[in-house]
Amino acid sequence: MASINHPALTTFSEDEIAFRDAVRAFAESEIKPLVHDMDQAAQMKPELVKKLFEMGLMGIESPEKYGGAGSSFTMACIAVEELGRIDGSVSVLVDVQNTLVTNALLRWGTEAQKEKYLSKMATEWVGAYALSESSSGSDAFALKLRAEDKGDHYVLNGNKLWITNAKEAGLFIVFANIDPSKGYKGITAFLVEKDFPGFSVGKKEDKLGIRASSTCELLFENCKVPKSNVLGEVGVGYKVAIETLNEGRIGIGAQMVGIAQGAYEATLSYIASREQFGKSIAQFQGVQFQLAEMRVKLEAAKLLVYNAARLKDAGKPFIKEAAIAKYYSSVNCEKICSMAIDLFGGNGFTKEYPVEKFFRDAKIGQIYEGTSNMQLQTIAKMELS
Repeated sequence: MASINHPALTTFSEDEIAFRDAVRAFAESEIKPLVHDMDQAAQMKPELVKKLFEMGLMGIESPEKYGGAGSSFTMACIAVEELGRIDGSVSVLVDVQNTLVTNALLRWGTEAQKEKYLSKMATEWVGAYALSESSSGSDAFALKLRAEDKGDHYVLNGNKLWITNAKEAGLFIVFANIDPSKGYKGITAFLVEKDFPGFSVGKKEDKLGIRASSTCELLFENCKVPKSNVLGEVGVGYKVAIETLNEGRIGIGAQMVGIAQGAYEATLSYIASREQFGKSIAQFQGVQFQLAEMRVKLEAAKLLVYNAARLKDAGKPFIKEAAIAKYYSSVNCEKICSMAIDLFGGNGFTKEYPVEKFFRDAKIGQIYEGTSNMQLQTIAKMELS
C-alpha cells in the first residue's frame, strides 16, 4: 500500500517536518492508548495535559522570553493536525490554547499582561475563550453578560455557554458589554482568572463528539475583575473577538484535517486486510474509487489550511482564505469519516474500531468558531466587496 506520510512534504521546512514527526510520535505513544477511555469517561486525563506542557505544545507561538517556543502559527497548525489524527479532543485543547487565547494575548495584551499570563500559559495554565452565550451564537455580539464600572475594577454578571477547555482552564478571555446602548461598541474583553471571586465553572455538556474536551457553562455573580485585566481597549472587544476568530478558524481547519487523516489511514489499513470473495477489498475498483475520492478531499483540505496559515504568518490578508479552509475542511472531514465507516462495513459502526469516533468528532467542525453558513457568508461578502 502507498505511504501514509503527510503529502506535499516539499511545502514544509526541515524544522517543520522534524516538529511534525515529534508531535506524531508523542501522539502515538502518549495519547493513543488513552483515547478510548477518555472518550468513554468524557474526561481529559490531567497527567496528559501536564505532558502537553512538557512537550512544549501549549506555548508554540509565545516568545521564548515568556517560556514559549517562539515559533510560527503554521507550527501550531501542524501540532493541531497531528494531535487530531489521534484524538480530536486533545487537538482542540491545544488549538484553543494556541490559536485563540495565546494569539489574542500576543496581539492585544499589554507587556504586563503578556509577562504574567503568557508565561503561565506556556508552562502550567490552560486557556479558554468565552464568547458564546445562549442568545449569542452566530449572532456573536448579542451578549447579555454585563460589566459594570466600579472605579478601580469591573463587576461582571451573567453566564457563558459552550466554553471549550473550561474545566481545565486557569485563564479565560471573557467578552462582556459595559454599555448596551452602544451596541457592539460597548463590548470589552477581560482576562478572568479561575480563582477570581464571583466566578465559577458550571455544567459540563454531555456531547456527541470530542467528549474528552470539556465544554462548560461559566457563571459570573458579581465577579470582580481589575481594570488592569481589560484586554485591548474598552469598547473594542468586538474587534478582539473577530480578529482572533479569523485566526482560530485556520486552527479548526487543521483539526479537521487531522481527524480526516486519522480516518483515512485507518481505512487504508483496513481495506488491505479485509477479505471478501477470496481477495482483499482494496482490490475492488469500487473500493479504490472511494479511497481515491477520500484522498482528493483530504489533499485539497490540507492545501487550503496551510495556504491560509502561511498567509497569516506572512502578514498578508487571509480572512477569506481562512473561511474557505474551515468550510471545506470541516464539510469534507465529515464526508471522509462517513466514507470510512462505509468501507469498514458493520465493523465501522462499532466502538471496537476507531472510525465511528472520528465520525462523531468530525461533526463539531461545521459548528464551532463560525458555522459553515457563516463561512459561506464571509466568502460571498468578500467576493462581492
